[in-house]
Amino acid sequence: MSSGPSISGTVILCGYASPMYIVMVASECSPAAQAGGLGDVVSGLSRELELRGHAVEIVLPKYDCMRYEHIWGLHLVHEDLRVPWYGGAIGCSVWFGFVHGRKCFFIEPHARDRFFNRGAYYGFADETLRFAFFSKAALEFLLQSGKRPDVIHCHDWHTALAPVLLYEIYQYHGMHDQRVCFTVHNFRHQGIAGEDVLWATGLGKPQYYFDPLRMRDDSNASALNLMKGALLYSNFITTVSPRHAWEAMHTDQGFGLGHCLAVHQGKFGGVLNGVDYDAWNPEVDRRIPHRYGVHCLERKYANKEALRERFWLRRDFKPIVAYVGRLDPQKGVDLIRHAIFYSRQHGAQFVLLGSGSENGVHGQFCSLKRQLNEDPDCHLEIGFSDELAHLIYAGADMMIMPSLFEPCGLTQMIAMRYGTIPIVRAVGGLLDTVFDCDYSASPSPERNGYVFHQADPPGIESALRRAIRLWYDRPQAFRGLMENAMRCDHSWNRPGADYLNIYDYIRYKR
Repeated sequence: MSSGPSISGTVILCGYASPMYIVMVASECSPAAQAGGLGDVVSGLSRELELRGHAVEIVLPKYDCMRYEHIWGLHLVHEDLRVPWYGGAIGCSVWFGFVHGRKCFFIEPHARDRFFNRGAYYGFADETLRFAFFSKAALEFLLQSGKRPDVIHCHDWHTALAPVLLYEIYQYHGMHDQRVCFTVHNFRHQGIAGEDVLWATGLGKPQYYFDPLRMRDDSNASALNLMKGALLYSNFITTVSPRHAWEAMHTDQGFGLGHCLAVHQGKFGGVLNGVDYDAWNPEVDRRIPHRYGVHCLERKYANKEALRERFWLRRDFKPIVAYVGRLDPQKGVDLIRHAIFYSRQHGAQFVLLGSGSENGVHGQFCSLKRQLNEDPDCHLEIGFSDELAHLIYAGADMMIMPSLFEPCGLTQMIAMRYGTIPIVRAVGGLLDTVFDCDYSASPSPERNGYVFHQADPPGIESALRRAIRLWYDRPQAFRGLMENAMRCDHSWNRPGADYLNIYDYIRYKR
C-alpha cells in the first residue's frame, strides 16, 4: 500500500489494486431523478469510478415523476421483492435501466401509502417513513438478489438508516463483509423521526436506540435522529468539502451534530464534489451558440451578446454580473437583492435565473422582477431552465454566490470552467475552490475570483467593487483571471481517487 491523500486531517491508505464492487444508495441520480446537486454527485462520482475500472450500481426509489426519457432499457428484474414492514411485508417490483450509462435499479413498492407515487420527490409529512422504507428495501434487495458489494455508499439522511439496519440486522443474514461510506450533503436536514420507524423497520428496542450514545436526537429527547445513527454506524463519513467538514464539527453548521462528529472525527473528512465536464464544458457545450476555450476566449463575447439579445439587455460596454441557483435563505437572498442594485449603480448589468424555495422569497423576487421589468440593464428570470443556465454561464462576466452556508457549491466551479469569475462568500466549499485575486496567499496563477467574509452589504460590495473595477481599468489582468479560472481542474478525477482511498481503507480496517 502507498500513502494516499489526507482527507481533512484523516490520513487514508491507498492500495486499490483490484477492482471493487460499489453500490450507491441514494434518493436522486441526475438527470432521471433530480431535485438538486445530490443527483449530480451520485451520477458524476459513479461515472468516475467506472472509468477507473470499478463496478458501480445505483439503487433508487422508482418515482412516478422521474424523467423516464433519460432511462434507457427500463425493464423488470425482480417481480416480488418482499420487504418486512411492521411485522408484515410489502411487495415491491425492482426495475433496471441505464441513466446516461449508469446502471440503476429502481425499487417500486406496492403499498397503500404510495411512498413514491405522489408527483414529487420530497415534501410530505411522512418523509422519514418513506425513506426508512427505501433504506430497508435497498438492503433487502441486495440480500435477496445475492449482491455483496465491497462498499455500500449511502447519501444524505434519506439513506441514513441503511448503515443501522446493516449492522443491527443484515450482517447476521449473510451481509457481514459489507462496509459503508456515508456522505452528508446537507447537515440541515437530518431525518428526525419517532419510535414508529423502529417498529416499521424491525429494529424495535426503543430503549436501546433512544440511548443518547446511539440515535437519540441531541435537541429532542423524544425523537430519533437518523443522520446521527448513520454517523455512529458507518465505517467512514464524508461531507462535500474539507472546509465544511471543519465547519460542521466546530461551528453551528453541524446543526447540532458537532459533538457527534467530534467523537467520530477519526472516521470523518471532507471530499470536494466534482463537476461533470461532459455536461459543463464550453469547448463542447451544444447548448450555447458559440463554443470556446481558454485559447479562444474571444468567442465567449459572442455568447455575451447572445445573452443580451435573449434577455433584451442594452448593448453597451459593461460587464454582466449573474446569479444562477435556488432563491433560498441559505443562498443569501438579501445579498443577492443588494447585488442587483449595486451592480446597476456601478456600471454593470445583472441577470438572474432562479426560483424561490419558500413562498415569501419567491414572491419577493417576482415583485422585484415587476419593478425592474423595463430596465435595459437587468433581467430576472424566475424559474429554472437548463438551456438558459448554460447561456448565462457562457455569457456573463461574473457570478455571485453570497451564501450564508455552502457545503460545497457547484455553481462557482461551473462558472470558472466558462471563464466567468466567481464572487463568493468565504464559507464551505466556496473557500476551498475560490482564491481571491488580491488577497489570497496562493500563487498568482492559482487566483481565480473574489472572496468576501461578512454576510452584509459592505461585504459583497467590497468584492463586487474590486471585480468591476478590474474589468474596466485592467482588462488584460481580468482576462488573465479568466484564464486562471478556466485552467482549474474541478473534474471528478481527484474526488474519485479520494473516495477510492476511503473505500480501500474501510475494506481492510476491521
